[in-house]
Amino acid sequence: MRLHLPFGRLEARWWGAPAPTALVLLHEGLGSVGLWRDFPERLCAATGRPVFAWSRLGYGRSDPAKLPRPLDYMSREAALLPQVLAAAGIEGAVLVGHSDGGSIAAAAGDQPGVLGLVLIAPHFVTEAAGLAAIAATRAAYAGGDLRARLARHHDHPDNAFLGWADAWLDPDFPLAFDLRPALARIVAPTLVIQGNDDPYGTRHQADLAAALIPAGAVVACPAAAHAPHLEAPAETLAAITDFIRTLLPETQDAD
Repeated sequence: MRLHLPFGRLEARWWGAPAPTALVLLHEGLGSVGLWRDFPERLCAATGRPVFAWSRLGYGRSDPAKLPRPLDYMSREAALLPQVLAAAGIEGAVLVGHSDGGSIAAAAGDQPGVLGLVLIAPHFVTEAAGLAAIAATRAAYAGGDLRARLARHHDHPDNAFLGWADAWLDPDFPLAFDLRPALARIVAPTLVIQGNDDPYGTRHQADLAAALIPAGAVVACPAAAHAPHLEAPAETLAAITDFIRTLLPETQDAD
């Protein structure tokens, strides 16, 4: 399906019957609807809740984004979230974000209708090791087969990759990107899942969430790298399912 919004056409998909209360997936910096692989289906089955995802501009089968991306692009994506949810008919959302998507979810954590946050390998500030990993990925894109692999999942692979990598590697990005004030505004219950071997971010990111979110955050650290939902799916799904069942008990579900 496609959502037609004032800022562009977005690829989107439901798993389970569409409903006003749903789990909403926000993909990583090189992700898309398709690159969630079987995680949405498994999440829907494990929680008994409908799952909705879309590809942001520049990704998957959505329209391309205008480049270069502004260095505050994740906060801008969070500001667009109410339009996307309204177009999908979603009134109450548990945001499940991975990497950049986790950062976007955190930036939207004080919005009306956000019932909870699941942040998988999120970034709140930059770390030197993470920037080095992105620089290595940028080099691989220029000289390897990464572009060809991305083109299988994105209609506009250069738009997707360069929009992400060039923003993160801009020398001004470490100063422009700081979501610690956003963490302090989060009012929704929050689960953070941080892989123990993540090359793009350390436990420091999860510790910031636990320290700065007013209600605190539950933290799980599976034996995984940057994609715990794919690398440690059983442990990650169990943590999310327990969180969702506490957050949205069946007796409150009248959708």
